[in-house]
Amino acid sequence: MKNFPNALVIMIGFILFAAILTYIIPQGEYQRVINPDTNQISVVNDSYMVINAPSVSVFETFMAIPEGFILRADLIALILLIGGSFFVIEKTGALKDGIEYLTMLLNGREEVALILVSLAFLAGGALSGLQEEIIAMTTVLMYLTSRLGYNSFVAVAISFGSAILGASFSPINPFAVVIAQKETNLEFLSGSGFRLAVMAIAFVVWMFMVIRYANKNRVIKEDEHLFAKKKLNIRSAIILGLVAVTFVILIVGILKFNWGFNEMSAEFFVLALLAGLIGKLGINGTSEAYVEGFQAMIFAAMIVGLSSSISIILERGMIIDTIIYGLFTPMQYLPKSLSAISMLVSQSFLHFVVPSYSGQAVLTMPILAPLSDLIGISRQVCVLAYQYGAVMMDLLIPTNGGLMAVLAIAGISFDKWFKFALKLVLVIMAISAAAIVVAISINL
Repeated sequence: MKNFPNALVIMIGFILFAAILTYIIPQGEYQRVINPDTNQISVVNDSYMVINAPSVSVFETFMAIPEGFILRADLIALILLIGGSFFVIEKTGALKDGIEYLTMLLNGREEVALILVSLAFLAGGALSGLQEEIIAMTTVLMYLTSRLGYNSFVAVAISFGSAILGASFSPINPFAVVIAQKETNLEFLSGSGFRLAVMAIAFVVWMFMVIRYANKNRVIKEDEHLFAKKKLNIRSAIILGLVAVTFVILIVGILKFNWGFNEMSAEFFVLALLAGLIGKLGINGTSEAYVEGFQAMIFAAMIVGLSSSISIILERGMIIDTIIYGLFTPMQYLPKSLSAISMLVSQSFLHFVVPSYSGQAVLTMPILAPLSDLIGISRQVCVLAYQYGAVMMDLLIPTNGGLMAVLAIAGISFDKWFKFALKLVLVIMAISAAAIVVAISINL
């Protein structure tokens, strides 16, 4: 489609659309209670009521924009600091040397490279819900795929796409399944064997589709004359080793010490300083490279801030609970399997207006758990429907700031990405629906 709106225009359009919805959809809310032990807010089932509340005014709509930036300030800082860090590393030449060395080793085995990179991001998504952190790595990934003879769609699919797949099917993602199981009073890691089996099937299918597309849309390999044998110099090897150690520390910090975005930002800031000094950029050269990295990541940071504004408007307009009530209440009258699949579909649609899947778990699980009991399906199946439905939609919804930022850096318009990703997501959703039916049949 010619002249399709860019990411910034799409975000502003959704902000205005969200404000208009507050004049169309009736205001309503569920009662909420606070657990005194954990300070966690929970939704009270069967407590929905229509209320009289003002719609969001024009002034409040535009006030939500800076408020969105403030709300996501920690993530915006992470994007800028990681982006600056990788820009410094790129300036040292270590990334280019490493990628050229890797592609030299894998020349003629490009599909193996795609699988290995995808597995790494699948694991990141499964373990820690890796998503926004990929924004800063997009440029590097595009260089890697261009060296292998693949386009930017492949770069996004093997990184962001594989991470979302891992997050969706994970038995341990702290921002999805762990929260959902806690909200439904299920044991931690319960149903893990089933989830891992379905994840393996989904990943095989995902890679088959991505590799088939990649081979059908090959591009001329960048700098193919550099495939001659070469060695990785010591300085580049040390810097790349530091990058690897940084990611190991990152995973340990997230899983063991409950690290947030601020801890991640600090770690990558230190990495940039060390890489710049080892790479002989000097103090001034390192700081100048960091500033250039900030400039390159500003647009991505803006997209994340604007996407948060949409949630602020919907919450202020008091219509999110009404949407949940309208989507899920009719399910109690359907057969078990159809009801569970309807949960999957409804969670997918709801994710358009609740772009945080951790927030979606907190909103919907207290409502759907008792509904599942009434229908006669297990709460484990209820959690599966949420996981598969909500998280996979992060590959399609323009309200996901991480996706829009990655696409902006990769130079892919949203309409072209949507056309590419829709087929893949629908196939994965079909696998998800089949898995839910199987889970019901085996009384998971």
